[in-house]
Amino acid sequence: MKSAIVGCGSIAQVHGRVLTNWIDTKLVGAADTNTRKADEYAAAWHTRSYTSLEEMLESEKPDVLHICTPHYLHVPMAEYALERGIHVFMEKPPAISWGQLARLEHAVRDSQASLGLCYQNRFNPSVQEARRILYSKEAGRILGARGLVTWHRDDAYYADSTWRGALTTEGGGVLINQAIHTMDLLHYLLGKPISVEASMTNHHLKQVIEVEDTLEAYIRFEGNIHASFYATTAYCADVPPLIEIACENLTIRIEDVELTIFYPDGRREKPALKHEEALGKSYWGTGHKDCICEFYRSLCRKEPFELNLSAMDESIRLMLGTYESARNHRIVLLKTCREESYYE
Repeated sequence: MKSAIVGCGSIAQVHGRVLTNWIDTKLVGAADTNTRKADEYAAAWHTRSYTSLEEMLESEKPDVLHICTPHYLHVPMAEYALERGIHVFMEKPPAISWGQLARLEHAVRDSQASLGLCYQNRFNPSVQEARRILYSKEAGRILGARGLVTWHRDDAYYADSTWRGALTTEGGGVLINQAIHTMDLLHYLLGKPISVEASMTNHHLKQVIEVEDTLEAYIRFEGNIHASFYATTAYCADVPPLIEIACENLTIRIEDVELTIFYPDGRREKPALKHEEALGKSYWGTGHKDCICEFYRSLCRKEPFELNLSAMDESIRLMLGTYESARNHRIVLLKTCREESYYE
């Protein structure tokens, strides 16, 4: 099998490490419009560099393309590869608008190739153990949940980028870029999202970016479960994301990769979990290796990947619906939510 990468930024380093250490594939090319980035990446991972995706795919004819580019390029690049029968493994987000999501759905439906989405935090041992507890009888009925992301991003973070901070290229701010995994994990652990009511603002970079630095949402899930969600990049530091789920018999708290169980009598328990090495920033989680390896195993077995577009549909709708609610100041029912984004 042959693999290629487009987008040679920091997250591509993680993909390169996994592909060259744990996957039975050959990394045949890396493309980036920044020649220096492409050349440095190719030298580091012993492959060939390109400044054009089209040229790389034509020259190398890879079996799999890893998309690690700015958000707005994910869908058009996936379409291009899928049309040519090339499997695609895509970093988040899958789409930045309802229109892009519809295009991606058409591309997947019309292709014999597979699309896998990188929601690697689902593979974290703490998340897997929390899900096991919730789906067993020991936790009892879920009463409610909260998800918190409080990080710091300053002027320099955006000045160092040609695409972050702009609505048409990033698609949003703290939710779509920093907190998308925390929102996805609420869905993964709580079940089907029904509706969302949200608001967003820009507190500390008003003259620098046109996207939100702070977003809050009230999400209703099946079974009369409600979750409060809050995310900001206006804090003074990067604090580990927190997910807390209150149940009849216990409360589960996930902070970064740690899991703590709180009991009504005051006891606390930290299950002994085996954590993989974090291949990048700690808040990316430890699941990149497992997520990418599972995608390749599914290709070899000719089986659907568990994080394909259909499987992730509710999570994507929740993210896009949250933005729709915040923009239009109304509750959004996710089952019927298919409106065209105002910026597409």
